[in-house]
Amino acid sequence: MSAWDRAEAERAFGIASRARRRARLVCSLRGGGHPCGRLAVADGPASQTPPARPGRGVREIPLTAITATVEPARAAQFDRDFRPAPAARARWLRVWVAEHRGAVLPPVTVVPAGDGYAIRDGHHRVSVAKARGAKTIDAIVAG
Repeated sequence: MSAWDRAEAERAFGIASRARRRARLVCSLRGGGHPCGRLAVADGPASQTPPARPGRGVREIPLTAITATVEPARAAQFDRDFRPAPAARARWLRVWVAEHRGAVLPPVTVVPAGDGYAIRDGHHRVSVAKARGAKTIDAIVAG
């Protein structure tokens, strides 16, 4: 990773991370409870999520349709808008640089959840895509 790539990734991470802190502060000042702004966890652990069915293929879905996760541990690393926590920094930076360099990243995996989707695999890719201003992402819809 070049120094320039690293600097760009660090700047982008800082912007997203500060936005997360500001949103959390605003929420607490407005009297929001503990889960205020947190990424929702869909019912059932990820291990119980059915595997993707063969032949389903990859489709483009709106990033705004991804509203939850099936991984409770990831709910602490990202807020509901997929802004990253400091714990997500190293991997987030690698994903940013890979995307910046034009690498073809694998599609994320989601499962239907309510009116949208819960992310099963690809939390960092969703976060980076949102930080870059993308509106859609390639996804495999499992289940």
